[in-house]
Amino acid sequence: MLVLARKAEESIQLGDDIVIKVISIDKGVVKLGIDAPKDVSIIRTELLEDVKDSNVASSKEIDNTLLTQLSSIIKK
Repeated sequence: MLVLARKAEESIQLGDDIVIKVISIDKGVVKLGIDAPKDVSIIRTELLEDVKDSNVASSKEIDNTLLTQLSSIIKK
C-alpha cells in the first residue's frame, strides 16, 4: 500500500485519466473529489461490504428455506 500525505487542494494522479483531489479537511473528516471516466466504477468500500453481507445472509435464508422444504417432503 502506498501512503501519501496531501494537504487541502492537493491531488494525486492515477494513470492518465483519474485524479483524486483533497477538497477539504475539517475536524478529522477528509473530503475527496474524484475525477474519472464514466466507465470507471467508484464505490465506497463499506457499501460493497454491506451488499456482500446482505447477499451472504440472503443465500443462507434460501438454503434454510430449501432445507426446511426438503425435510418436509422427505417426512411425507
